[in-house]
Amino acid sequence: MRTGWIVAAACAAVLAGAAVPPAQAKTKTLVYCSEGSPENFNPMINTTNTTFNANSPVYGRLADFNDGTTEVAPGLAGSWDVAADGLTITFHLRHDVKWHSNRYFKPTRNFNADDVLFSFGRQWKDDNPYHHVSGGGYDYFNDMGLPALLESIDRIDDDTVRFRLKQPQAPFLADMAMDFAAIQSKEYADTLARLGRPELIDQEPIGTGPFEFVAYQKDSTIRYRAFRDFWGEKPKIDALVFAIVKDPAVRLAKLRANECQIAPYPNPADLPSIRADQDLQLLSQPGLNIGYLAFNNLRPPFTDRRVRQAITYAIDRAAILTAIYQGAGQPAKNLIPPTLWSYNDSVQDWPYDPAKAVALLAEAGYPNGFETTLWAMPVQRPYNPDARRMAEMMQADLARIGVKASIVSAEWGEYRKRVQNAEHGMALLGWTGDNGDPDNFFVPLAGCDAARIGGGSASKWCNPAFETLVKQAVVLTSQAERAKLYEQAQLIMHAEAPFVFIAHSVVFLPMRKEVSGFRMSPVGRLRFDRLELK
Repeated sequence: MRTGWIVAAACAAVLAGAAVPPAQAKTKTLVYCSEGSPENFNPMINTTNTTFNANSPVYGRLADFNDGTTEVAPGLAGSWDVAADGLTITFHLRHDVKWHSNRYFKPTRNFNADDVLFSFGRQWKDDNPYHHVSGGGYDYFNDMGLPALLESIDRIDDDTVRFRLKQPQAPFLADMAMDFAAIQSKEYADTLARLGRPELIDQEPIGTGPFEFVAYQKDSTIRYRAFRDFWGEKPKIDALVFAIVKDPAVRLAKLRANECQIAPYPNPADLPSIRADQDLQLLSQPGLNIGYLAFNNLRPPFTDRRVRQAITYAIDRAAILTAIYQGAGQPAKNLIPPTLWSYNDSVQDWPYDPAKAVALLAEAGYPNGFETTLWAMPVQRPYNPDARRMAEMMQADLARIGVKASIVSAEWGEYRKRVQNAEHGMALLGWTGDNGDPDNFFVPLAGCDAARIGGGSASKWCNPAFETLVKQAVVLTSQAERAKLYEQAQLIMHAEAPFVFIAHSVVFLPMRKEVSGFRMSPVGRLRFDRLELK
């Protein structure tokens, strides 16, 4: 192993729970204090950043984003050709990409076209032997309408794969750089099938990424080591550890004690002291995100637009921004943030007006209010630093208009599952964009494919007029023409009020001064392979 930065004794306790042997003490190890446990080790199955972050070091995709941007760049495909009609995309795969190995699997070949067909076929085809493994829910693939979009995926030869689409798709290449498009090893899948342990593909992952998965202890640690046969630029650290620390105050204490070197999602109240700490640095950027309260549009009384509008009038969002975001967020009036093209600034935001809320409830047949549930996330997210406190403030606002909201929560994976299954009345959630395209907000959060039971949409809102505009926009090549349609779609969404939009937040990332070379990603992706430790 390379010599370098020596892990502090406190950090060693996090890594091994024991004294570090001399050889290990020379390794260059970075500890990332993660805010939660991943739901699994397959980014095809979930849509949360907690899971994406834990998988990102392991997997590669056909395309990638240039570091710190949403510019699409080559990944496992070194290049591609797009036909003039936009219906055929041919990917030319890299020749020198090696797979990781583990106790079950030693690869006998490099990455090739068979792995691409397996990875997309698993999500697409019901007869794929791995389609139903780990629950068989492929939220992103289905919510984005890919089953209906794809005509075929063909193996031309070992190094060439051709995708045929039924209609043009403007963000298709950017979609291929997203986490759900991770490529898994077909040879590993075949090996596990012979062992009778297919589920291990999503528990002990094998990828082509810059770090190999080593071990996972739920709610404690995830361990990775640098993959020395990585096809790209080799990682500058030898080992990576996710120390799972749910409490932001504890994360900050560990950062200050050098027990971790990066600690995301600080409490807004702690930002001044972080800036003043000479041992720390604070990275920040406007978030490509939205924090919202989603109504369950499948469940009365939220099937009535007047009720949704009444709740929107009743919530004092300015007070929430002051108390929860403390200057680290801006009011939201649209689903997409103002930094994203096609943002419709002409939309008139809903004012805080409890009297109007009471009148609308009476008009809808609820003069004495009603009872419902208000679900609050158990974790911090970039778009919501304190969901429990936010829910309590909303609960008090709603009580003033006669609506009794009981606050409900659950473990993060269970929370997501139950909301997707439409068990909530209202639910606090949010979104960080994955590819810099408005389609990535409108389709997964408000499209009709995502509104099914089990789909990724928390609002379960399906509006034909909105859906038509979004589907018209995605096939166009002109960004200006697409923007006009998205601006109209935002007017429909505003009038129908399927969400209460709360805030677009600034994203902060505290880290030790010893860390250099880290660039924040607008889509929230963590690139540990590019950073260095002094």
